[in-house]
Amino acid sequence: MTKASIDSEFTLSRESQAGPTISADPDSTVASRPLGYLTFTLHAHLPYVINHGTWPHGMEWLHEAAAETYLPLLRVLKSLERDNIRFNCNLNLSPILLEQLSHPVFIAEFPNYLSRKIVAAREDEAFFLQSGDVHLAETARYWQRFFSQALEDFNQFDRNIISGFRHFNDTGLIDIITCGATHGYMPLLGTDESVRAQIRTAVDTHIRHIGKPPRGIWAPECGYRPAGHWNYPVPNADGDPVAPGFNRIGVEQALSESGLEFFFVDTHLVEESRRMPSPYELQKGELPPDLNSERMTREPHRSLYQPYFVDGPYNASVGKAHPTTIFPRDPRTGVQVWSGDTGYPGDGVYLDFHKKRWPGGHRYWRVTGARVDMGDKQPYYPQEAAERTKAHAAHFVHLVHEALKSGFNDTVPPILCSPFDAELFGHWWFEGPLWLEAIARTLHDYNTGLELISCADYLDLYPRAGFIAMEEGSWGAEGTNQVWMNPETSWTYTHIYPAELYTRDACTNGLWQNSPAGKRILQQLCRELLLLESSDWQFLITTGAARDYAEIRFLTHNDQFNEVKAIWQNFESTGALTKANESRLSEIELRDSIFPDIDPGLWIAGAKQTHADAPVVANA
Repeated sequence: MTKASIDSEFTLSRESQAGPTISADPDSTVASRPLGYLTFTLHAHLPYVINHGTWPHGMEWLHEAAAETYLPLLRVLKSLERDNIRFNCNLNLSPILLEQLSHPVFIAEFPNYLSRKIVAAREDEAFFLQSGDVHLAETARYWQRFFSQALEDFNQFDRNIISGFRHFNDTGLIDIITCGATHGYMPLLGTDESVRAQIRTAVDTHIRHIGKPPRGIWAPECGYRPAGHWNYPVPNADGDPVAPGFNRIGVEQALSESGLEFFFVDTHLVEESRRMPSPYELQKGELPPDLNSERMTREPHRSLYQPYFVDGPYNASVGKAHPTTIFPRDPRTGVQVWSGDTGYPGDGVYLDFHKKRWPGGHRYWRVTGARVDMGDKQPYYPQEAAERTKAHAAHFVHLVHEALKSGFNDTVPPILCSPFDAELFGHWWFEGPLWLEAIARTLHDYNTGLELISCADYLDLYPRAGFIAMEEGSWGAEGTNQVWMNPETSWTYTHIYPAELYTRDACTNGLWQNSPAGKRILQQLCRELLLLESSDWQFLITTGAARDYAEIRFLTHNDQFNEVKAIWQNFESTGALTKANESRLSEIELRDSIFPDIDPGLWIAGAKQTHADAPVVANA
């Protein structure tokens, strides 16, 4: 689109709609501010796959994500930095992803993967030339260039993808936030200690890799639960009596204790009367029947475009004790990226995700049209697809402008929060990183009145809208816990809950604190518990995406947890680590070598981490 056509999308220029000025600090110089803000949140996460399979499930997932999402995102950031354009997104690099990107096995194997992709593209080129298909041969050369560029980039980063993101975090181009240590789904975890340990381990891991503590967190699956009485929903697999219910803490308390200032929730937790479709339902082309077109297109309530303190326990002397902030997900703009049917990724010119040429697995065909049969897919033209991202970026900016315009004259400018899985960009929607770059350039080059901003920067500038009390929920199907707790997955929790209780008891026992061998055993027990708690296993079972793999992985970690448990029990009774037990412990440590400095003290009964500088707020 031309500059004139983009400018025409907006009825007034930035200068004529500047509105009131606002000061972030009473002592600072008052300056004009944008009409509204857009904040992207990219959630980069994969379950732990190193040493647990290669193809079709396992290390291949990590290699694909690194080549098709993480390195392309770094290229986008480098391009924007070169042109002095700020992206200001919130980028979540989950702790378990950080552990994998820095793992010696990934660092050694990733170049081999890229080399295989390059060789496969060359073989495809020879085949297409022999068959007289000149265009597909040129696309094969495109893949050679793409994966050669990935290999060059990887080497330029000294084989350290994290260092690339850390650079852009340090320069302020992005704000890297954290997640649960292994993506444990907090509403269903069985002890407060397990919730806190997921968070505290995450913060410690983030500091080790990124160099400073995170200010925000992606609560796995946007899962939230308030404080209140809770009962265990399933029996124990070993037949032991179910532990009694207890008064659990709210998620906001656990986050606040670790100094985390904000997290994200789905639309319906802010406006229960307007349940919006899950992003995963949209991705599968499903639209709940109660959400007709009129409800989907009417203008959302202003309350979606401002952050809130989460209403937590009240202390008369200090006011709200846990003033963690939430940002609601905007539903209308989300549809444009999540939906493969009606959103941008379904455009006919974009690369088709499903059709591949084997054995190399390269893709040579475009989407072509809605529900077009695989055999009727047409050839892909990379340049045409790249150009289309600019028009879709302009359209997205227009949607953001329309959503926020009713608040342009408010004292505090509105902010639209648009969260996505990072792997949607590049892996699922191949042109997605170019679309993100086009949005940043559109907002930089044209008078839209909008600016990109990170959530942390927004909170530094503007007050919250007040306090909000939320019910339990997620961004999963139906907005509940059902993706993770249902008849197909409930059996996993019959193992998780007794493992959590045992770990708490073992760590509370002080025996390990003065014994290097005892500490070593419990460290691995805690690692296996964290891997057991990963919500990815239930998600993959429920969706059927990789059910067999997920079940095997869960049972593997459950078996290893029980092996380490037996080693610990022997150590408790004898005070020694036998040669056989030490050998088996070493094997398990080597296979699941994550979080090297993990602290069993985080699982001690009642353990918590309170930061002296955590904010305490008397009012909004």
